[in-house]
Amino acid sequence: MYIRFFFLFLVMVLFSCQSSDKTCILDEDRLNGREKLTIQRLESVFFGAQTKEEMLALLAKYPQVTSKALGLEAYANMDSLAMDLLRLQQDSAMQQLKSAVAEEFGNLSTLEEELEQAFAYLKSYYSDFKAPKVYTYVSGFGFDLIVDEEIIVIGLDYFLPSDHVFQPDLPRYLASRYERDYLVPMLVLAISSRYNEIDSKDNTLLAEMIYYGKAYHFVKAILPCTSDQYLIGYTPEQIQACWENEDIIWAHFIENELFFETNPFEIRKYIGEAPATDAISADAPGRIGRWIGWNIVEEFARNGDRSLVDVMKESDVKKLFKESKFRPRGG
Repeated sequence: MYIRFFFLFLVMVLFSCQSSDKTCILDEDRLNGREKLTIQRLESVFFGAQTKEEMLALLAKYPQVTSKALGLEAYANMDSLAMDLLRLQQDSAMQQLKSAVAEEFGNLSTLEEELEQAFAYLKSYYSDFKAPKVYTYVSGFGFDLIVDEEIIVIGLDYFLPSDHVFQPDLPRYLASRYERDYLVPMLVLAISSRYNEIDSKDNTLLAEMIYYGKAYHFVKAILPCTSDQYLIGYTPEQIQACWENEDIIWAHFIENELFFETNPFEIRKYIGEAPATDAISADAPGRIGRWIGWNIVEEFARNGDRSLVDVMKESDVKKLFKESKFRPRGG
């Protein structure tokens, strides 16, 4: 299992993982380990290279970015990569895209602050967590996010406003989530996979549901003041509809005995990216199994007063499901 970087301010006071942006106050104790973060703007540096020698020097200066974000393995040698980057970055359209990003993201101080807070919260739960180096880049929609334990590279061109002339080649239901407010939740969601323990032999729909449920639970714990719509990628209207029809959704899973389904095609109907979960209704948002999984995990955490670390460690999905004592609360 893995998290893709595609990724609810609940309008009903029903879900414990909701929050109000106007009233939420961060826990100062969890911010004690906060460290200053400076995001390095690599798009400015790399677009300034004029010769192969200058580009090679940059590739050598940022070896992790070169190997993990710029696709070195796809080239015969470093010279070939350097020349390809020069040609790409000197293209007029790329120059325009870079200018558009510079105008939209001229100041990253708010993003730096949000990441500082997120990393401090992470360290308060996981003392061995070390904040990765954070870079930005303009790749011509080559990548959105590169995330591992050592570096984060943000393709800022992916996060231009949805009405901007430059847009990634994605379906609308996916592209709508590539907005500025989704960026930090996407990054934390990616980081969650590092702590999300699983039983690799369990290939059931329930296992997938719980995996994603734990991932969203993790993001909410690290970003407690972030509206839920930016965590799971549903609109407030979709969230309200899900709550109002939760008993119907739940009945569909029960009546069709879906929890222990192992057919990948069937699992994808409820977990995979899609504009809707047609197996339930054309009006049901896609990935509805993840949303139910989140609810189950929230109940598991609440009923046992379990810490984030304990929740993320629980790899026995049958045990988690049973001990959650989950029942629909909508309708």
